[in-house]
Amino acid sequence: MTWKKTIPTFVITALVSCTGLSQETRQTRELREKIRVESNLVVLSVTVKDDRGKLVAGLLKDDFHVFDDEVEQSILAFTDESLPLSLLILVDDDLKWKEGTQMARSVRSIIGDIADQDEVMVCRFDMLFYPGDEFTSDSTKLMAALKSAQSAAQPSAPYIPEPLISDPVSTTGPPPIAAPTYAGSRPSKALEDALYSSAQLLQQRPNDRRRIILILTDGLDEPKLNHHSPEAVRDLLLQDNISVYALATGSSKSKHKFFNLTDYSSKTGGGIFFATSTYTMELTLSRMTEQARHDYTLVYAPTGNNASAKFHTLRVTAGSGYHATTRSSYDTSSDTPNP
Repeated sequence: MTWKKTIPTFVITALVSCTGLSQETRQTRELREKIRVESNLVVLSVTVKDDRGKLVAGLLKDDFHVFDDEVEQSILAFTDESLPLSLLILVDDDLKWKEGTQMARSVRSIIGDIADQDEVMVCRFDMLFYPGDEFTSDSTKLMAALKSAQSAAQPSAPYIPEPLISDPVSTTGPPPIAAPTYAGSRPSKALEDALYSSAQLLQQRPNDRRRIILILTDGLDEPKLNHHSPEAVRDLLLQDNISVYALATGSSKSKHKFFNLTDYSSKTGGGIFFATSTYTMELTLSRMTEQARHDYTLVYAPTGNNASAKFHTLRVTAGSGYHATTRSSYDTSSDTPNP
């Protein structure tokens, strides 16, 4: 596949940086119409790399094989162009000030022009979730939202055993009373709840769009502050075909800290990247951008699989010696017919 500058694609599977026109090609337009009309279709975004980790371009429909519950499926539609993007950028408010500033600056520096058919929302979280104003393709509004998120980043705050909030079930909005802090306590943020709330916002977007969460975080979390388990978060992400990409500060050697994020990203067809400076963060986001430009989209109607199962396993192969990555499964228990 050769990425054509005259054909707009969403960028990143995490961040958008479009240099093309906003008019879709006929192939992509027909694919989107097919997704809208047929409710029993499974849509897969697939990344293909060789044994050296380099992205593979130029593959055709016949190069791919899709297995649903290990039963090979017939691919009904194929394109080497990405679907329009619904991207939610989730910023960790509880980062150390230096790390948070570097990360927000890195994202702002490459956001570029957003294609007309793409949409982005910037949200924040600490112990609560703070949704953005709207999904938009207006780069000026996005820059302002990212600048606001950067200014909201605070040094790591400690865990308060019982946060002083009026509604213990709510996971949105600021706490009405400022809670005291205690040096040496645990992190005061709820990462699982933030991802769950982000997924709920994205599930309202049309199902013929690529739904992605890009989370900027240090990976710290306080399980006692979360109302949703990691399993519930994973199930919702898979149910609504939402991919998670993480830009993490710190070292990948701290695997225990990033265990859940690594699990979410691998099972949803996303990825996790580690960076420690503004320069490496920008390089990392460029890698994510390049990966998104090489996404293939495959569509099939499940036949012969385990129809009684809630979750269906997925596996995609793409030619000899290549490694294809997509989400690991999908959920048919949702009220939304299109997985």
